[in-house]
Amino acid sequence: MKPNKLKIILGSQSPRRKELMKMMDVKFKTVHIEADESFPEAYPTSEIPEFLALKKSLAYKKLKKGELLITADTIVSLKGIVLEKPKNKSQAKQMLVNLSDRKHKVLTGVCFRTKDDIFTFSDVSEVYFKKLKKKEIDYYVEHYKPFDKAGGYGIQEWIGLIGIKKINGSYYNIMGLPTEKIYFYLNNVNKM
Repeated sequence: MKPNKLKIILGSQSPRRKELMKMMDVKFKTVHIEADESFPEAYPTSEIPEFLALKKSLAYKKLKKGELLITADTIVSLKGIVLEKPKNKSQAKQMLVNLSDRKHKVLTGVCFRTKDDIFTFSDVSEVYFKKLKKKEIDYYVEHYKPFDKAGGYGIQEWIGLIGIKKINGSYYNIMGLPTEKIYFYLNNVNKM
């Protein structure tokens, strides 16, 4: 699929985002974007992913006419507190202890940018973990090392298979891209 003859650029090194774009049969190339991922402390949690996706997009200075840059950012929110990527094993384990037997939200913000236009949107999914045992948390962190994942877990990995009871919303949004919305907007890019 090549919507509106735009060359699509994915501004992400995430293997999960690349995999999802490929699964949608979208032709794209990837670029690495160095961007500061900080956000104002008092910023509303629901707006952080779009803010960061836009920040990443604007950090890419090489966009040409006829190209569409897609950037994204995913956060995990537990009772309004943002759980970022864990820095070490103990942080990852503590995040999973906090998520155990609770509902949390996964929010992904996306930015579409051409030379002339910018459009952002986001999606929210709710995830319900079962009560995780200490040995399950320890096993997951030791074997899967989820230090590059917001909230300290990847839904497509072992912990998602054995620990998630229910999801409201898009599974793929939790992986890092709200694919249904991306597909819709790619096919309506001239109407944005």
